[in-house]
Amino acid sequence: MRKLLSVGLAAMLAGGVASGALAQQPGEPAPSASVPVSGAPVDISYILGAGDVIDIGLVGRNDFGSRARVNTDGMILLPYVGSIKAEGRTVLGFADDVRQALIKGGFFADPVVRADVVGVASRYVTVLGAVGSPGLMPLDRSYRLSEILAKVGGRTGSGAEYVLLTRAAGGEPQRYGITALASGTAEQDPTVGTGDKIFIPSIENEVFYISGQVRSPGTFPVSAGLTYRMAIAKGGGVGENGSEKKLKVVRKGEKLKKVKLEDLVQPGDIITIGERLF
Repeated sequence: MRKLLSVGLAAMLAGGVASGALAQQPGEPAPSASVPVSGAPVDISYILGAGDVIDIGLVGRNDFGSRARVNTDGMILLPYVGSIKAEGRTVLGFADDVRQALIKGGFFADPVVRADVVGVASRYVTVLGAVGSPGLMPLDRSYRLSEILAKVGGRTGSGAEYVLLTRAAGGEPQRYGITALASGTAEQDPTVGTGDKIFIPSIENEVFYISGQVRSPGTFPVSAGLTYRMAIAKGGGVGENGSEKKLKVVRKGEKLKKVKLEDLVQPGDIITIGERLF
């Protein structure tokens, strides 16, 4: 008989995980550690980890079933079979492990095991800043950066026009323009991983300053792809006594050398247009 492993997303029961209906066992994470998943079923290739919550049952039978959390030791305690390894196993593989254990123990001849992930705690990204719904986003499947932004409601009106992605492994934050993410190729839209941090800063902190021989000196927001030529235009253009050749830029307290009009403006840049020589 062909095996049938049903892997899907079970609806959360009233008074379920959040209310403590799931009994916490020794060595387990606190019940609030998992984030209920919603929408499409968790992919069968999802790799289980500590804190994840799983509904396990048999198709067509009601004499075996449990909602259990993966312990910190990677094990799950189930009726009949006792402790069984879950961490590091895919949902599909875990369901088959349970099936084999039930057959080996002589409890059922040919059970059809159902395993549904209803809470994700082991794999998530942190989304902060000017987004619709900041917080922890469970990675119940593979997501690209644009998809995560869409799930949290996108950028708010106070947000900058780019997003910073900091990898869990460390290193400098990577900057991605939101417009480019929306219309770019897959290569321009990276896949996020567990532990990554996503941040959209406030536009109030993303400004440049321009003064000197321009018609409208002041403070202006830094948009994606903004060059110094464009920044001068935002300042009303060069005044009668000014010259683009007298462009001076101070960044983080230091004067930049050999600045070109087509170079990109960075937040916090102080731009000054000097007088032209007669």
